[in-house]
Amino acid sequence: MKANSSNPIEVYLEVGKKRIFASAIDWPGWCRSGRDEESSLRALFDFGLRYAGVLQPSSIFFNTPADVSVFTVIERLKGDATTDFGAPGAAPSSDARPVDDIALQHMTTLLEACWLAFDNAVKAATGKELSKGPRGGGRDLQGIARHVFDGDSSYLRSIGGKFKIIEDDDPDRELRRIRNVILAALVAAARGELPAQGPRGGIYWTPRYFVRRSAWHVLDHTWEIEDRML
Repeated sequence: MKANSSNPIEVYLEVGKKRIFASAIDWPGWCRSGRDEESSLRALFDFGLRYAGVLQPSSIFFNTPADVSVFTVIERLKGDATTDFGAPGAAPSSDARPVDDIALQHMTTLLEACWLAFDNAVKAATGKELSKGPRGGGRDLQGIARHVFDGDSSYLRSIGGKFKIIEDDDPDRELRRIRNVILAALVAAARGELPAQGPRGGIYWTPRYFVRRSAWHVLDHTWEIEDRML
């Protein structure tokens, strides 16, 4: 990982009525929002170093951007209520590309790096207070961890995977188990071993979009924990 880079970074924008998400095409999880295009790109740039920190323990080589000008917007997608609520919900056209073994290894390594960052944030915040919002809102640490777990379970179903929760099981064991199921489902989806449609005709996410959405969700709450920790 170099200190910074002036090489162009391809970005797509998801444009809602109240919010715009800017996401790096080749870097799932590196995704931030703003009220307009300029602020969303600025937010993406501002989180470049934090994203680099997530990938640093892994084998993935990443150059942090030197300036906002390195971003090249190659696609604009229409957002919806999900966008304005605060979550990206549209897949860029590039996520429909096939996934070879090299790309699959990259996606797997990246997703595992995001999980590690989240686990480290939870560990660092355990026993500490998290700041509340101006009206007293905000999940506690256990609530955030459960929300991310539930998100993983929901996203898994979006590529045709299945996970059955074992009631009263140890939370850490459940977390390890669902992550193993996710990785196995990702491999199966990338190799075309899972159906493209659900039993009711709904279209499943592509493997690339699954990793993109999962990495965003995990990192969004990783950074929430870090920012709220007192």
